[in-house]
Amino acid sequence: MTGWALTLILAASVIHATWNFLNKRASGHATFTWLVAVLSALLYTPVTITVIEVWEIEINFVAIGLMAGSAALHTAYFVLLNQGYRAGDLSLVYPLARGTGPLLSSIAAILFLGERPSLVALGGALLIIGGAVVLTTNLAQLRQAGVQQAVLYGLVTGLFIAGYTLWDKQAVSHFAVAPLVLDWGANVGRAFFLTPLAVKYSDKAVAEWREHKYEAIACAILIPLAYILVLTALQFTPVSYVAPAREISILIGTIMGTRLLGEADAARRLAGACAMVLGVGGLAVG
Repeated sequence: MTGWALTLILAASVIHATWNFLNKRASGHATFTWLVAVLSALLYTPVTITVIEVWEIEINFVAIGLMAGSAALHTAYFVLLNQGYRAGDLSLVYPLARGTGPLLSSIAAILFLGERPSLVALGGALLIIGGAVVLTTNLAQLRQAGVQQAVLYGLVTGLFIAGYTLWDKQAVSHFAVAPLVLDWGANVGRAFFLTPLAVKYSDKAVAEWREHKYEAIACAILIPLAYILVLTALQFTPVSYVAPAREISILIGTIMGTRLLGEADAARRLAGACAMVLGVGGLAVG
């Protein structure tokens, strides 16, 4: 992995953990996800139109289809993630989701996309995944009421992380869709998919805006920014390197959860996070 790719991924990880912290603090209804998608689409429209005009990007049916597929996968991801945060701790749901996603996407990239990471890079990926396991294997905690539901949401969210990672990798590398354009189209699609829900639960949408408007605006800015950085790295870096390296955000998210939200078991989770830092070093060298 090049230094530039690692820089993009580390910056994205900090931003990613930050918006997840804000998302957990809001702990909102699915209409919160709709608000964020609408705001993201609106806020990023001017720069997206500028990029399309300056670069003379052609938006054909293939690109639209790729955006629609990305929107569908991301819609499921965000709704499941929000439900997980409503059920359990940031420092439980976030590591589970982020740890499961790269494991599945890296395996799929090796099996189906023909990627062949080096042994050092594979060792780094295993350290990151192992660190995520250490972060989330407190059996006493898992026996607490409601925690099993949070674990289930975290694992299923990880499945959709793997899905959209592989889908979007093909979109930006094989089909050369610009990362900014792909992410903007996915936000527009997500807003479209969730609009019927927002209409049905309009009272909840109004309440979410009234109570969590600042979190919604911040997430609307940070979510696309973080993912555009990741998509840029995916243009020239294999999925099996990028997907595990992104999970350094687990360290940041764990610190935010234990320090800022007062969640327990900090020492064990910090040990797992440190293993992940070593894993990122292995990916960088590999």
